[in-house]
Amino acid sequence: MASQVRSFDAAVSSSPSRASQRGARGVLTTTVARGAFALPFAVFGLFHFLNASAMAGMVPLPGGAFWVYFTGAALLAGSLGILTDKLGRYAALGLAALLVTFIAGVHVPGLASPATQQMATMGLLKDVSLLGGALTWAGLLGERS
Repeated sequence: MASQVRSFDAAVSSSPSRASQRGARGVLTTTVARGAFALPFAVFGLFHFLNASAMAGMVPLPGGAFWVYFTGAALLAGSLGILTDKLGRYAALGLAALLVTFIAGVHVPGLASPATQQMATMGLLKDVSLLGGALTWAGLLGERS
């Protein structure tokens, strides 16, 4: 099966009309995909800086404002790392670690209260999905290094 896939890829790559499509697909699945994945993290990071005082009350740890600024900086750094592919693998792993803390520290506890259960479930599923994407990018960017 693997040899058939390689043969198909070789045949597709040798066709001039297919080569330009492969290039467009390559841009779509790398450059555009990186931007689509990284942009929301940058926006969330900026929100942390613009709304730190309002967000500080939601942090379940002492020093709430510090943690809001810290996570905002981490979100921005992770986004920039993936967008620029400078230390992209480590940026993706950092975002994955941050998402795990959001899942464990915010969403899972929110499931216990009927008042916050629906929002916690949506946030949990969103962050699990983003976690999968971050780990995927870590693997892809690590292969290129």
